[in-house]
Amino acid sequence: MQVGTRGSSLAMVQTKNIISSLRNITDEKIDIKIIKSTGDKIKDSQLYNIDVKGIFTKELDKAVLEEEVDFAVHSLKDLPSELNDDLEIMAVPPRESPHDALVSSYKWEELPEGATLGTSSIRREAFCKYHQKDVDIQPIRGNVETRIRKVEAGEYQATLIAEAGLKRLGLTDHIQQRFSLDYITPAAGQGALAVVARKDTDKKKVLNALNHKKSYLEITAEKKVLEVLGVGCQWPLGVCAQAQGDELELQTILLTKEGELVSKHSMRGPISQAENIGLEIANRMGDDCQ
Repeated sequence: MQVGTRGSSLAMVQTKNIISSLRNITDEKIDIKIIKSTGDKIKDSQLYNIDVKGIFTKELDKAVLEEEVDFAVHSLKDLPSELNDDLEIMAVPPRESPHDALVSSYKWEELPEGATLGTSSIRREAFCKYHQKDVDIQPIRGNVETRIRKVEAGEYQATLIAEAGLKRLGLTDHIQQRFSLDYITPAAGQGALAVVARKDTDKKKVLNALNHKKSYLEITAEKKVLEVLGVGCQWPLGVCAQAQGDELELQTILLTKEGELVSKHSMRGPISQAENIGLEIANRMGDDCQ
């Protein structure tokens, strides 16, 4: 079996974790094929200025479609809301933390006026403005380790990074503080992985065994909001579902790029109704946007 992945250290760790889980299910040998994405090749632009759907996933999906690899491992928040008709998310393994974290030598409340904060996420930038943080927001590109180094070198006083990536890379020592899901609501799918393969793959049963039902249903609700609203990384949208027992709570917030509130909703219901909860919230948000 061959798995396709991006070549960053985080992508490799995530893929090796999936392979490790597969070893408990199958004796089949699994080889890694590194595939460079469009997003990896573009180094000099804010991501939200680039109108490319699936900027980090397109090349991987092409390799799956053309059967160069049997499946691909994606960070779920990178997936476009609509997959190619011949592809399917075979599994969402257990989700890591969806929270955003602050990497800085300063606490959030103690950041100096005009401190340089690095982010290439329009959502994180909008949340800084929403909370009226007096910071100088500048683009920051590079993998997780590069962004941490830039803060440590003093190029930036702070940056915001998904806690999941820091945990998977064993870099939690760099977390100054973790933000609550209400204070900075994460992107849909943050902290989750997606195992994507062709619908007609003969590996379906093996790959389906990786699925974590609670995580899958959380993602189902979150992705439904994106699908119905039709927004991607060009919009400051926070979406987070949390399942506890038989219940699921979904919270969403949509801001303008300037950090003004457009729509904020939350809803609780049976976890079995995850998709419908996502649909209901998306419709409410759609009404607010008219």
